[in-house]
Amino acid sequence: MRYEKHSFVEKARAAWGNPAPDWIEALAERADRTNSRHVAAAIGYSNAVVSYVISNKYPGDIARVEQKVRGALLGATVMCPVYAEIGRDQCLDLQKNVPPFSSEASSRCYRTCRGMGVPKCAHSRLPEGAR
Repeated sequence: MRYEKHSFVEKARAAWGNPAPDWIEALAERADRTNSRHVAAAIGYSNAVVSYVISNKYPGDIARVEQKVRGALLGATVMCPVYAEIGRDQCLDLQKNVPPFSSEASSRCYRTCRGMGVPKCAHSRLPEGAR
């Protein structure tokens, strides 16, 4: 029996419906154009996560993956109180930064994402009291 390889777009549409959500289509199309390792690196996740997401079997925070894809592949931006307009994927990466910081801006971003002494950024996905 011969194994028939399907494209990532075909897999996505089979798992998510046709058409798949726009960000899933973008993820699958990029994986077809390059490969899943390259698209995984572009969004800051592993090759396995890309495969699980495309197959609609990812058990993790799918909303976070969506925002990373929207920022890295679809050009979604947010207005950061510290850095001005940045990609949504960059915003999520900055929220993970912890001390020690390399710049005053990094320190301000850390405090703003967490609402430490300043109003918490509206784009922060961090829970209240996160450090």
